[in-house]
Amino acid sequence: MSDLLGIIGTALQLMAFAIIARSLTTWFPNSRNNPIVQILYQITDPILIPLSRVIPRAGMFDFSPMVAVLVLFLLSNVLRNA
Repeated sequence: MSDLLGIIGTALQLMAFAIIARSLTTWFPNSRNNPIVQILYQITDPILIPLSRVIPRAGMFDFSPMVAVLVLFLLSNVLRNA
């Protein structure tokens, strides 16, 4: 059972890294056309879109990726240490 929790924890950690990578791509406006960036958006949209509906934007800043990364890393650590 702990092996399964470790695998799930690692998957959550990889998702957090994907969200970080997606956030970094916003610095490059033409990157949306890149196939790798499009895959990043497809992978991370199921987490970030509902979260961005709950967490309001602060002007031009969207804090939902930061919240998602913190929660994913927290869950990953809990599952991997269980």
